[in-house]
Amino acid sequence: MALKWFRKNKDKKEKKNKVSPENDAQSADSQQIEDQQTDAPDPLETEKQETAATPEPIDKPETMIAPQEEETAQAKEEEEKEQAEAVDAAVETTPAKKEKTGYFKRLRSRLFKSRSSLSGGFDSIFTGKTKIDDEVLEELEELLITSDIGVQTTIELIERISKAKVKDGSQVKSVLKKEILSIIDSHPEPPETDGSQPHVILVVGVNGVGKTTTIGKLAASANASGQKVLIAAADTFRAAAVEQLGIWAERANAEFVRHKENADPAAVAFDAVAAATARGCDLVLIDTAGRLHTKVNLMEELKKIKRTVAKQMAGAPHETLLVLDATTGQNALSQATLFNDALEITGLVLTKLDGTAKGGIVIGICSALNIPLQYIGIGEQIDDLRPFDAQQFIDALF
Repeated sequence: MALKWFRKNKDKKEKKNKVSPENDAQSADSQQIEDQQTDAPDPLETEKQETAATPEPIDKPETMIAPQEEETAQAKEEEEKEQAEAVDAAVETTPAKKEKTGYFKRLRSRLFKSRSSLSGGFDSIFTGKTKIDDEVLEELEELLITSDIGVQTTIELIERISKAKVKDGSQVKSVLKKEILSIIDSHPEPPETDGSQPHVILVVGVNGVGKTTTIGKLAASANASGQKVLIAAADTFRAAAVEQLGIWAERANAEFVRHKENADPAAVAFDAVAAATARGCDLVLIDTAGRLHTKVNLMEELKKIKRTVAKQMAGAPHETLLVLDATTGQNALSQATLFNDALEITGLVLTKLDGTAKGGIVIGICSALNIPLQYIGIGEQIDDLRPFDAQQFIDALF
């Protein structure tokens, strides 16, 4: 039955499809028109599809993609080039006002830990307080001490706040900022150059505070301002220190004087000043070996370097900069005291302020020592070592 049904339906279908040639042509034409009408796309839809399908113009690479090993080597080479360019770009070419604003933003960002600790703690103490009593002042005193401002300086600040007869937290903060500014902005100005050429700076400090990096950044900055710089590697005890300093000298386009390992540091300093005079250099930066400030014999060696440089050039070194690590807290203050007793420090450089929540050490050092804080370091970039600006620092800290 199924087979007979299949054949019957097949015959009907063939008969139905059998038409004359004329009718067949007409049917074909009609079918073609119908198909065109059916398949014709909507003009708006077509425009959307063409727009979406049109690829963005791209720049075709001129060469084929290198193997993975070459990509890695190229990436490393580009990274080294960027690092070298960062050292070379010591001075920005943007207008002074824009540059100052940009630096303040970086300063505020780098001091985030200190600000969140000090200013955040301050807000926590005074939130919901309707009067300033002894209990509130005790909490404020504890906050200032734990921020490494120092006990004696904290006591003086609390006394000044009490005498001001403030009524609320906003008045307390205003008085505190004013008093802190008077402390850190009251130090003497750094010594001015007397016109002697070259200007000699002796850089000292304990191990790991960032002396070599500080010298490199100072050299790059001076070179960018048009000065001819010479760097002396008087840290002859560590070969790595000499090599690192040599890299900085090359990047900063500075002259470089070194002796063999374990040579007399004073002899290196002596020859460096002589070479700088002969070559017409404007600035000499003398690196020294890091040493514990409690080791008398090592401190005596620094005194020898200073005496030797003075023999080569009267009045040199013109400046003696002490580099301090902000993360060491009150120990930095102890270092500054002992180094100053031995060498009569003319200026301080405080590094690594971006890595500590105790930026109050700046206030403690300025209060305890009659030594100007000349530079602060707030990061690894070349522009992150800058002359210290008391007002900017206070604004960024609070």
